[in-house]
Amino acid sequence: MASNLCSCRCFFILVVLSIFTVTPATSQPQTSDSCNGIFLSYAYNRGAKLPPNVSDQVDQPYRFESTLRVLNNGLVELKSWKVFVGFRHQEWLVSASNAVLADGRSIPNAVGNGTIFAGSSVIDLKTAAATAGDLTQMQVQVEMVGTTLGVAPPSVPMPSTINLANDGFVCGEPASQGNNETHVCCKSDPNFKTKITPNEKFLPRQNGDLTIMYDVIKAYNSNYWAEVTISNHNTLGRLDNWKLSWNWTNDEFIHTIKGAYPSTIDSSNCIFGSQSEFYKELDFSNVLNCEKRPTIIDLPPTRFNDTQLGKVPFCCRNGTILPPHMDLSMSISRFQIHVFKMPPNINRSNLIPPQNWEIKGDTINPDYKCGAPIRVSPSQSQDPTGLPSNISSIASWQVVCNITTKSSSKSDSPKCCVSFSAYYNESVIPCNTCACGCPSNQERTCSANTPAMWLPSKALLFPFENRSEIAHKWARYKNLQVPNPIPCGDNCGVSINWHVNTDDKKGWTARITIFNWGETDFADWFAAVQMDKGAVGFKEMYSFNGSLLEKLNNTIFMQGKKGLNFLVAEANGSNPQRDPRVPGKQQSVILFTKKKKDEINVAGGDGFPSKVFFNGEECSLPSVYPSNGLRNEFSSVTITILILLSIILMQQW
Repeated sequence: MASNLCSCRCFFILVVLSIFTVTPATSQPQTSDSCNGIFLSYAYNRGAKLPPNVSDQVDQPYRFESTLRVLNNGLVELKSWKVFVGFRHQEWLVSASNAVLADGRSIPNAVGNGTIFAGSSVIDLKTAAATAGDLTQMQVQVEMVGTTLGVAPPSVPMPSTINLANDGFVCGEPASQGNNETHVCCKSDPNFKTKITPNEKFLPRQNGDLTIMYDVIKAYNSNYWAEVTISNHNTLGRLDNWKLSWNWTNDEFIHTIKGAYPSTIDSSNCIFGSQSEFYKELDFSNVLNCEKRPTIIDLPPTRFNDTQLGKVPFCCRNGTILPPHMDLSMSISRFQIHVFKMPPNINRSNLIPPQNWEIKGDTINPDYKCGAPIRVSPSQSQDPTGLPSNISSIASWQVVCNITTKSSSKSDSPKCCVSFSAYYNESVIPCNTCACGCPSNQERTCSANTPAMWLPSKALLFPFENRSEIAHKWARYKNLQVPNPIPCGDNCGVSINWHVNTDDKKGWTARITIFNWGETDFADWFAAVQMDKGAVGFKEMYSFNGSLLEKLNNTIFMQGKKGLNFLVAEANGSNPQRDPRVPGKQQSVILFTKKKKDEINVAGGDGFPSKVFFNGEECSLPSVYPSNGLRNEFSSVTITILILLSIILMQQW
């Protein structure tokens, strides 16, 4: 009897255990099988408390391990998958398998405001019909490890949402499964219009401010040659001394480069790494770079005809890439790179592009943000021998980079600023205080928040450190308040003065003056101003070449004429012991016409630009315009006299 009771209990326990063991394993396939599209799931696997122990629970760090799953249950191959995960707990992502951050940032990185993942090793997801249900080709799993703050067990740091970031899909509302998993089904949007047919192998090329093509032009079992082409498509975009960086994902290394060079020549990582074990016969003294994240720089023009380093079209320009509107031939830069691969990719058809692309220019250049490389149709180029045929690359990837807007953070401060002045007002409204940022310790001796003091026009020719006496004299002369402490300077390397010169019924003129306070000369510089109304009447510039770009927000694009296209750096005065330093300067008058139908109030603000750019960098503008006539030029003494006269007249009346 006792033995029968024991066996019954054991059988009952086994049944219960089998139920709890099987149910979780079968629940997810049942959910994914019901999705006739792209099935996404995010599962929190485990976590642990991390040191240090802090008193405020909100700041306590915890480790998390999660899995993102992307499964193609549809009828069409999903090319270059991208998934948004709405992280919301100040997450810091430490690692992620089979994926990269689509915005080009490297991992580890902060993802607390949500981020988009893109495929790295598994980029395209095939259908079940095309693979006979082979999950290794239909799905990808991203194993994540990271740190979150303030979410203590038993709470789970789940994202706010997950959805497919590819164009042409609509996702439903994410559904939770327990407290540690969420999933959603995304289907093709019937209203989305695409030029891609189901039989096409590649995604179409995308538009962007700047694009980078990674074209494999020669392929061997263990290495390949790639041609990298950087193309500027933005009318106001520009790069000087460009620096291009990326991440190798499979221990690749650079053997040779033509048309460019690595900023660091170093093969030590290969010599002490797995590369030297695999390539035992390779002379690593000839290897250029073995860094996981190399930085490539352009060569000077003197290297263009170098048989070893040059001889690549559009190379060797000191890293200068101009707007296509300015010089189409100078809007492209190109180099070739010889890459050695590592196992298991020792196959001439196994080609994987680098990830996490980043391109930067000099201080006064736009900031670019690059996406993940996307496989596109092979690039075509003309036969260099002159034959009437095209040569196709073996494989091509496109990286799209766009200019980012400046945020309010100090690290994203502008690099140039603008001052306003007019013929009807003796005072110049100078560049904003700390327009290009201020060191934190500078606030002890000057105010970073006080508006800049108005100046006479001659003060614009002096460096900020030599303007104090002039500013104080002008304030006394105009009976203006002198703040204590005085405002800090603008700290800009380039400043631009926009001066309304004349204004009558038939037209008006302005004068633009560009000052270079830095130590670097600007060759082939350009500037641009956007004007909401005033630009329509643009007629000509006297010292610069100017053109009106009506389709670009009524922008006037200007560059120096021959002989005036070089803006020199700041230099010493005639007597360095006595005279202040002198900025480099270029100046031109701009003529505008008026028509009867034009309702332009020049002094009211229409005569001043709403945006100003120098070499692609958007400059800081004053928040006010010069006052018109005597309305705001009255000193306090004048106002007092007028009040007294009014009182006397009233008494006599």
